[in-house]
Amino acid sequence: MSIAFVDHVGPWTIEDVEALPDDGNHTRYEILTPGVLTVTPALMGSVHQRASRRLANLLEAAVVAAQAPYELLPVINVEIPGGRLATPDLLLIDRAVTATDVPRCPSDSVLLVVEIVSPHTQPQDRIIKPQLYAEAGIKFYWRLELEKRPHLIVSELSNGKYRRTLTALGGVVSTIDEPYPIQVDPAALARQ
Repeated sequence: MSIAFVDHVGPWTIEDVEALPDDGNHTRYEILTPGVLTVTPALMGSVHQRASRRLANLLEAAVVAAQAPYELLPVINVEIPGGRLATPDLLLIDRAVTATDVPRCPSDSVLLVVEIVSPHTQPQDRIIKPQLYAEAGIKFYWRLELEKRPHLIVSELSNGKYRRTLTALGGVVSTIDEPYPIQVDPAALARQ
């Protein structure tokens, strides 16, 4: 059963979001504040997509090399305690959960989330989502900034908040040790 925006009454639930019809445009529907639907248009350009794919390739290779029990997937719904739903650009999820092909994964099955900032997602990616992911106990949060000089901010959960462990600057190859070792130049991720 699907529902339409005009037919919806009251606070939004995860089940309401899952009942929305696919608009074919890869629009993201999230509940970042309990009961409030956040709609993000799919306005990601080629630079965003290129950087996402390249970073995913690096992470996937690192997970495979470590024979880790995680799978790297793009744009999967993560259920955050309190009736919230977030959709990161990339995430590492426990393989046992992805084997069940669920429409959303519980936050306690997620090791790493990656957000790639675009002009229309800056407040969510820089302020709101890190707080949600930290509250949910997701151990690693990475934020890739593509405007001006590309850079990757690597953070790890410590005492309920993310602590920046590295800022990888574009034009320089940096080594990220956790959760799995990779070498990355953020500028090269975006370069054609």
